[in-house]
Amino acid sequence: MGTTAVTEVEEEPPATPHHRIGVREPVGLVGRMSGALRRRAFRWWFAGQVTSSSGAMTQAVALSWTVLQLTHSAVWLSAVTACSFAPSLVLGPWAGALVDRADRRRLLIGTQALMMVIAGALFGLSVAGQLRLPLILGLSLLTGAVASVDSPARQVYVVDLVGRNAVASAVGLWEVALNASRVVGPGLGGLLLATSGASACFGVNALTYLAPLCVLVRMQATGHVSAARRGAQKGAAREGLRYALRTPLFRALLPMSAASGLIFSMGVALPPLVSSALHLGGGGYGAMMACFGVGGLPGALLAAAAPEPTGRRVRVLALLTAVSVLIVAWAPVAAVAMAGMVLAGMSSIWFIALANTLAQVRCDPDFRGRVMSLWGMAMTGTLPLTSFIVGAVIDGAGARVGFSISGICVAAAALAGWRALRD
Repeated sequence: MGTTAVTEVEEEPPATPHHRIGVREPVGLVGRMSGALRRRAFRWWFAGQVTSSSGAMTQAVALSWTVLQLTHSAVWLSAVTACSFAPSLVLGPWAGALVDRADRRRLLIGTQALMMVIAGALFGLSVAGQLRLPLILGLSLLTGAVASVDSPARQVYVVDLVGRNAVASAVGLWEVALNASRVVGPGLGGLLLATSGASACFGVNALTYLAPLCVLVRMQATGHVSAARRGAQKGAAREGLRYALRTPLFRALLPMSAASGLIFSMGVALPPLVSSALHLGGGGYGAMMACFGVGGLPGALLAAAAPEPTGRRVRVLALLTAVSVLIVAWAPVAAVAMAGMVLAGMSSIWFIALANTLAQVRCDPDFRGRVMSLWGMAMTGTLPLTSFIVGAVIDGAGARVGFSISGICVAAAALAGWRALRD
């Protein structure tokens, strides 16, 4: 694979309706969907991300199984989840400031390499029979800390690769890759667990980081670093928070991101619904998750094929997502619940991909890393708290009410930000 030359992408001014006039975009459904794939650099990056995200899903299956075998307790599974997601809530503003001022390509080389080292450590400890709960918690915490930088850096780096006008296509294609990894990763993880054990899952994940690392190393730098991004800036994290809080659009989108996080993390709400309300077993739980993935793929493709998103489209899709979640929660029979899961998968992926794109294209480029870090904080950093609340509601009011919470919260966030999303 030869050196991939990346077309320079200049820093653009904040997006406004006047700024968008005269911008030439790919025409037609297929043209818009393939907009990002026209960039050779993005094609290489996209392929590497499909590989590494599938590996991460494979490792997640093995890690959950290992913790369950060590502790026989769901509480410790929740603790591992908290260790993985809590760092983004604590470190998010500073991670975003780092993404805004750093060379994102070099930053990603560092974070992806660290992820590979962590996976390699899990592999080595597992092979040696020394993988104990304290080590798992510590490595999960370290993974979460690295991910707090890696996640916003990957999202903003897409803009560096494809330019502002192809962001919708790139974000939609990323959702395609993510949904594909949700099928490939757990399937591969289950196969390796059954045939080779958890160690093989950790080893495979470590190897999958080689693909994005090779792409990043062989890429040339993109664009220039603006004056606002050069060097460390005192108070940059606080400045990013102030920027998001004083911008009505972000005040509307960030609560939506937090509410949608509950939809994409159904490990607390879905099993009780399946068992106690729909009276299905483990096979039914797997079928419900599969239905969500089946719906998510066309949702991601629709997001990739969409023109530049508008606030009106985002709020309509948010309400459709809320309705679909409530259909699942109050379905009288399993067939209706599974149909609702397909609709929930399609509408939620479509909605969150367009909301993510809207946040990126309407953001001042010098604040994009910090805004995307806040986006991640809202979606995953709040999960340890919100999952506990959902679990408490399920115990007190029942599985159907608990599952309804995510739909109610998405609808409430859409209605609260209705005016800010009017264009």
